[in-house]
Amino acid sequence: MGKMKTKFVGEDENKNEKKQEKMHIAGLKGGERVKVVEASPTEEAPIFEEGKDGAQGTKISERSKRVERVRGKKYIEVKGKIDHEKFYKSSDAVAIAKKTSYSKFEGTLELHLIVKKVGTSVSITLPHQAGKEKKVEIANDETVAKLKDGKIDFDILVATPDMMPKLVPFARLLGPKGLMPNPKNGTLINDPKKVKSFSAATVTLKTEREAPLVHTVIGKTGQVDSELVENLEAIFKAFGGVKQIEKAYIKATMGPSVKVKV
Repeated sequence: MGKMKTKFVGEDENKNEKKQEKMHIAGLKGGERVKVVEASPTEEAPIFEEGKDGAQGTKISERSKRVERVRGKKYIEVKGKIDHEKFYKSSDAVAIAKKTSYSKFEGTLELHLIVKKVGTSVSITLPHQAGKEKKVEIANDETVAKLKDGKIDFDILVATPDMMPKLVPFARLLGPKGLMPNPKNGTLINDPKKVKSFSAATVTLKTEREAPLVHTVIGKTGQVDSELVENLEAIFKAFGGVKQIEKAYIKATMGPSVKVKV
């Protein structure tokens, strides 16, 4: 009578599991195993980025990859004072933009335009100063010497035609900064006395490189309304008014935007 072999229930299953463990998987080296870990579902937590003053921040949803602006109480409060369906006339828009500024310092009144064509550019001397005092320099041999050292200590560079050949070698330095004299913005002049016409009120406005958007300032919140209105309307006129401007908005540095009737 031969020997009897005892077989336990579940023994075949254990053998099959061991065989599966020994199966070769492409990409694994000898001795490496595959460990299957079942991950429990986790709840996605939103990420917040808070603004400097805590007035507003950014809420980022990992699931949707969308960015939502989280506004502070002050912003929401002043925004409620504006009718966002209405296009205000210039004088009313300026008054509202100043009134809804909630910064503790004297803010800047910004102007944002949507024009019809990308690449639109205008040069204009505003009726009233809209920014800090600018240093204007008439190109001469001393200017060339400074440029050789890479030094730029002026805001506007004006040149006569006879100086242009000396400035051409510095086109890569001056061009990106918008400082290369040219007839389009009036910085290439025949009479040096005309340099007096350049001041903080002289600005060159152009669209973004790939969008028909123009951004500039019309003055400070501390200026009288009449000066701000005149600057605003001068810019409208320079761009051609309703023929070239589709929409216009003004706002304080810290404040909601106000639609302006062009």
